[in-house]
Formats: sequence, C-alpha cells, structure tokens
Amino acid sequence: MNMYQDPHSTFAGFSPEEMGFLQHATPDLTESQKKYFYMVYSNKRKNSQDILLFTLLGFVGFAGIQRFVLGQIGMGILYFLTGGLCVIGTIVDLINNKSITLEYNKNMAYESYQMAKMSS
Repeated sequence: MNMYQDPHSTFAGFSPEEMGFLQHATPDLTESQKKYFYMVYSNKRKNSQDILLFTLLGFVGFAGIQRFVLGQIGMGILYFLTGGLCVIGTIVDLINNKSITLEYNKNMAYESYQMAKMSS
C-alpha cells in the first residue's frame, strides 16, 4: 500500500466517523495485513445511501429490505409482515439510516480485522 495513497478514498459514501474508526482500529496491522483488511472490508461494508434507498422502498410496500441487507433477518421479517411496524419503524430507519449503516460497518470492520490478524 502506498503510504501517500489514502486507502479510505476508495470507498463510496465514506463518513468521517467511519474513517476515524478505521484509523484507530488498524494501526497495529502490518502493511500486508492492512491490504488484506481493506480488501475484505470493502466487500463487506454497506453504503448509507444504498440503505436509504432500500428504506424508501418501505413506503411503496417492500418494508424491511434494509434490515435484510444489513443481515437483520428477524427484523426484516417483522418489518415485512407489519408494514414497517405500521410505517413508524420505516420512518425511524429513514431518519437513522446513517447510524444503522455505521453500526453494521463497525461490525464488519471488526470481523475484517480479525481475519486480517489471522492472515500472514
């Protein structure tokens, strides 16, 4: 990895909170481990704009897709069967889509970190 190249610039929709979290989470990785980490993490992370779009689909009858995409299968089924918890849950997810996505991405960063530590 080029020291002058910012590895975070390759991610679409990258928030400052996410960048700060990753910078604090990866300083003890070697260069090869960091490359592996970013490769794995870039495939696992979700973009908050995509989650926003999936949440908006909840208003036209496909409630809960955002929860399925984030791996929350139980909540996705609940949202689907209750019409997004009578649309209130969909509105809450619409407002909180960035924090929901950041929480998911932090979990994926932790998993990617563990995989990178086990490599090489």
